[in-house]
Amino acid sequence: MSLASTMQQTAPAPTAPNPAPMTDVWPGPYDGVPQWDKVTPAMFPAAFERGMAEARAQFAKVRDNPEAPTFANTIEAQQKATNSLNRVFPVWGVYTSNLATPEVQKIATEWSPKLSAFSTELSLDRKMFARVKTLYDKRQTLGLNAQQLRLLERSYRDSVTSGALLNEAQKTEIKRINGELAKAYTEFSKRVLADEETAIFIDKEADLAGLPDSFKSSLADEAKARGQAGKWAVKNTRSSMQPFLMYASNRALREKIYNAYINRGDNGDANDTNAVIAGILKLRQERAVILGFKTHADYRMDETMAETPANAMKLMMSVWPAARARVLEEVADMQKLADAEAAAGRGPKIKVEGWDYRYYAEKVRKAKYDLDESEVKPYLELNNMVNAMFYAAGRLYDLNFKENSGAVPVFHPDVRTFEVTRQGQVVGVFYLDNFARAGKRSGAWATAYRGRSGLRGDKLVLASNNNNFTKGGAGAPTLISIDDASTLFHEFGHALHSLLGNVYYPGLGGTPRDFVEYPSQVNENWLLTPDVLNRFAKHYKTGEVIPAALVEKIEKAQTFNQGFDTVEYLSSAIVDMKLHDRTTPVTDPDAFERTALAELQMPREIVMRHRLPQFNHLFSSDAYSAGYYSYLWSETMDADTWAAFEESGNVWDKTTADKFRTVLLETGNETDRKVAYRAFRGRDPDVKALFKRRGFPSQ
Repeated sequence: MSLASTMQQTAPAPTAPNPAPMTDVWPGPYDGVPQWDKVTPAMFPAAFERGMAEARAQFAKVRDNPEAPTFANTIEAQQKATNSLNRVFPVWGVYTSNLATPEVQKIATEWSPKLSAFSTELSLDRKMFARVKTLYDKRQTLGLNAQQLRLLERSYRDSVTSGALLNEAQKTEIKRINGELAKAYTEFSKRVLADEETAIFIDKEADLAGLPDSFKSSLADEAKARGQAGKWAVKNTRSSMQPFLMYASNRALREKIYNAYINRGDNGDANDTNAVIAGILKLRQERAVILGFKTHADYRMDETMAETPANAMKLMMSVWPAARARVLEEVADMQKLADAEAAAGRGPKIKVEGWDYRYYAEKVRKAKYDLDESEVKPYLELNNMVNAMFYAAGRLYDLNFKENSGAVPVFHPDVRTFEVTRQGQVVGVFYLDNFARAGKRSGAWATAYRGRSGLRGDKLVLASNNNNFTKGGAGAPTLISIDDASTLFHEFGHALHSLLGNVYYPGLGGTPRDFVEYPSQVNENWLLTPDVLNRFAKHYKTGEVIPAALVEKIEKAQTFNQGFDTVEYLSSAIVDMKLHDRTTPVTDPDAFERTALAELQMPREIVMRHRLPQFNHLFSSDAYSAGYYSYLWSETMDADTWAAFEESGNVWDKTTADKFRTVLLETGNETDRKVAYRAFRGRDPDVKALFKRRGFPSQ
């Protein structure tokens, strides 16, 4: 045997990178911040291994304590425990959502089931549950305060709904199901992202007729980035699709881009998700039955404000008829306009289709309200709108945001950071990632890398917002639509919820799914107030403040197109509930979607905001499954809350804002959220406020 072959056989395996930048206590200012500049994807496997080992050791120390269970040595001890997984998971979440390269996707495919198995292993531990149950059974005699009692009861309930009361065979099944679901969620996300990374190229500038120059420039930049300089590329994401359909006069191209977008995950190719969805639905129903629930919807709604699928459906169906009726009115207006254009020789004779809705809606808006979206966008420059949301937060909650980009590491050069203070005291750091890019999932979302907890001594919150705005081309400023500006304020509402949260026990920091969207939806209301527009809606070229006449047009048009907006969303929420509130799992998602929409008499000119094959809310995790209704549930509270501000005579009323902050934003889930809402408003939310906002008849 040659020396070379001997060396080849005995060469050591490559050393895995040290995961310390992720697993070690974060260094730096603000009680430590993620070391994005030192992290690489290759570190994750070792980081997961180290984190799980630490967590198991901490868990065993509490579980195997020879002393009799007490609230302090069992519940509180678990709450107090921190390990490197508390630092690894926030970083992992950013990589899977914002930086999902093929390398990251490969790691996710391998590790998602392992991480699921680890989580399930701890949640089903027999000895730990015995300690919790001992305390739960005598909870009224332990002298606990209200928060401690709520935490104990929730800890017990969480264990039961995870399967702690099952026999060993059933627990084995739950572990198998959770592992298979983790794989399926990863696969679903990967396939949808692959379709969203595609683009439609346009060769002739004449085909871009109607598009604003700033948007055309961004399409040119996208084509150049894809190696097609001199062309224009429309990426298969909402941030590109929506403005194209709104402005492009080339109807054939609108149809092409519309169909590409609505058929993501539904093309019968390697990225088709229908079989993955069917597998997920089967597994979910199996798990629900084993855990003692009739359906997956019953399982997911066990601790929500709505409480039952029937209650959620009742709210949705109370809104659906008015929304659908409004769509028919909107379509009639558009068809009339299209017919008039054809009669005047300014366009072909058409029947309004899905790819025409946004285009003709803009024309109707112009005709009815003399309001053109392209007339508004020059006044909505992104940086100014960021300053606007900071201004509102300062005026309402005494929060101050001072940019400190460069002072802490970030995961991409586009990410801006801000030091957040309240009444002179630093309360956290805010990370803002605004732009679409390859490897970043579509949509908008908020996360927190660290929350506030009195028990753990965590005082400084690390909050982030993630949007998918299309960056202005060739160094031009980024101009956004009113919808985009609403999204900006919406996600910031989540960040405010995190930054103001002030719970003692971290286990009472999260809120029910149908409360989560409430603070963010409330925050949207201040965007179009005169104070905000007069200060921050300034023309990107001239600096001129948005004219009062234009603001008046915007206000008058507030209920415009609410049929479309409501039906687009609500159809998705209703189909989600119908999909999961059944004992026999759906095997053909496409057929089910068509049937469910037909039963609703879905207007043919509108498609669901998220069709099932691309519905990340439902199939990239459990998070919003049987829970997409929560936006409407939250908006009902939001509309009623905004009514409270209006009733004060001043939507900036500090007394109302302080009450909203102290009763609802700071308290996490320390009290039942229905009780907390009643404490704020003096009653349950009134759905009439929602109907009034959307311009629907309330009777």
